[in-house]
Amino acid sequence: MSNVQHANDIYAAFGRGDIPAVLGMFHPEIEWREAEGNPYQPDGTAWVGPQAVLERLFMRIGGDWDGFTVNVHRLHDAGEHVVMEGRYTGTHMASGKPLDAQVCHVLRFRDGKLASFQQYVDTSQLQAVMAPR
Repeated sequence: MSNVQHANDIYAAFGRGDIPAVLGMFHPEIEWREAEGNPYQPDGTAWVGPQAVLERLFMRIGGDWDGFTVNVHRLHDAGEHVVMEGRYTGTHMASGKPLDAQVCHVLRFRDGKLASFQQYVDTSQLQAVMAPR
């Protein structure tokens, strides 16, 4: 199976809300980096391991957003890397503000598992949407 197919499977499982399946596609030592300035990890330091991603990001997204969706527009094959171009959409529950932000992810695979993730997004837009009214 190609790395593009692995990436597609991860995004499809996330879209269905099947977080156990998503975590099962992660390498045990995955390094996950949010864009610097992202409200969930402002300094961009990597979270290591599926449990860290679950607790520090996925659980928070589930509680913070209504209808949060990763809309995948393109997946680009770059060997062990896959680049995703897309958009984030949803409504932040605390602020009531909608989000429609361009996003890019760089995913690196090892042995068919997601070994690293790097997000690029307009963090100023995220901060504005997530700011209280």
